Amino acid sequence: MQRPPLRQAKTIDNVFNSAYWHLSQQDFTINEIRTKLERKTENQEWIDTVLARLIEGGYLKNDFDFAVRYCELAFSHELGAGAIRRKLQQRGVSLTDIDSAIERVTDEQNVDGYEMATSRLLSRFDNFYGTNKEKVYAQMTAKGFSRVEIDHALAAHPMRETLRSKMAVKADKADLSTEIIKLYSKGKGQTLIQQELKQRLIDLSDFEDTLYQLTLAGDVDFYQSCKVELAKKRYDLSDYKDKSKAYAYLSRKGFNSDEIKEAMRLDDE
Repeated sequence: MQRPPLRQAKTIDNVFNSAYWHLSQQDFTINEIRTKLERKTENQEWIDTVLARLIEGGYLKNDFDFAVRYCELAFSHELGAGAIRRKLQQRGVSLTDIDSAIERVTDEQNVDGYEMATSRLLSRFDNFYGTNKEKVYAQMTAKGFSRVEIDHALAAHPMRETLRSKMAVKADKADLSTEIIKLYSKGKGQTLIQQELKQRLIDLSDFEDTLYQLTLAGDVDFYQSCKVELAKKRYDLSDYKDKSKAYAYLSRKGFNSDEIKEAMRLDDE
């Protein structure tokens, strides 16, 4: 939706009133106020005059003073240096002014990023049952804390053992039989299935028993699967090099030597 045209200033007093109104809402940088006033009038002389008087009267801060005030408020709300730097850059403040302001306020107020991160984490999370590690890191990073500050805060949290990765949370909900069949249907052998499930942090303590039950039920047959996978390729098993390649291929797919030899023997027949 297009923004309606702003009523243009007829006098310099209109420009002053516009500037005072904006500054009564919140603090702005000099460039931000200039941009707003340029929508009010094309008279650059009026704009320059208004800005100069606002600065002289203390209504409008230079970028460094603005950044200092912003840092003071942000740190009091437990916002980390990373977020302060990002937000001030978005508002057109130079990195030089931003870093100088952060350094000044940090020294004057003895700001400790590690303590701040620890305090924020403790105030936001009694425990981590309703979230996961990736979300916590994303939230804390968005609030301006570095990886080492977040690590420090987590190490100090009394319920840190309840924080688990997204993969681990998902693994708890996984059904072992279902996951085995999924991978089996993709032509993967037992060894490869075990490796992939382990990488996904799925509990494999019942793997052998579960696989045995699936085999009895006819849901899994690695000998048949190995033969099917071999048939998809065009190896010449009468050629020694091709036969070696076929063996290596099926081995990488997770099949054992008996399954591979049986598949090749059946192929020969």
